[in-house]
Amino acid sequence: MFNIPAITWTLTAVLMLGGSYHVLQATRSHHVTDRVNNSLHALMNVLMAAMLWNLAPSTMLAQIAVLAGAALWFIIQAVARPEFKILCAGSQGRLKCAYHSLSMAGAALMATMMGQMSTTAGHEIVPAGGMSMPHAHHAMTAATPTTATATLNHLPNLAIPLTIIFATAAVVFIALLLRNRKPATTAPNKTVPKHSPRKQHSLEALGAAIMALMFATMA
Repeated sequence: MFNIPAITWTLTAVLMLGGSYHVLQATRSHHVTDRVNNSLHALMNVLMAAMLWNLAPSTMLAQIAVLAGAALWFIIQAVARPEFKILCAGSQGRLKCAYHSLSMAGAALMATMMGQMSTTAGHEIVPAGGMSMPHAHHAMTAATPTTATATLNHLPNLAIPLTIIFATAAVVFIALLLRNRKPATTAPNKTVPKHSPRKQHSLEALGAAIMALMFATMA
């Protein structure tokens, strides 16, 4: 995606670091919902790292399906009834789940756009079925309504708005990080919470910034 290897390697390292953090949180969590959420975040980081290197293009449809399902899962949590305590609770929790749904949907859209760009560029990407992507695209175009094709052709136009959205999100998380830069004081007999807001805001800011950069390259 990026022509400068140093940038690609740096973003890959940040994504894998964030993914490792979510894997660690998933193993430490005692709630099934938290385990699922952290696992989905870790998977999204891995898939985005793969997008940077254009790896496993034959699994693009599976990646889009998984990310779209994850977006739906976070939406369900965001709109769930208050009595479901295992899901998002409170206004902040619902807002966080709504943003995570937006991130998952953005990653799914990014995978879709990358698949379209690869097909348009004429790369001979051979999926598991053995048909190259250009031939598969022509076959699908013949059998797909023109409205669907037109929709796919307009997907790159969403790159600039999504760049602005995630860049704004990065600024918001940085502001939250700076606001909470002072360590909270705890009583001698109390322990520091495992989930540090500063760590979460740092990861969210880095993730949003990477999303903005990746969408900017598609604009």
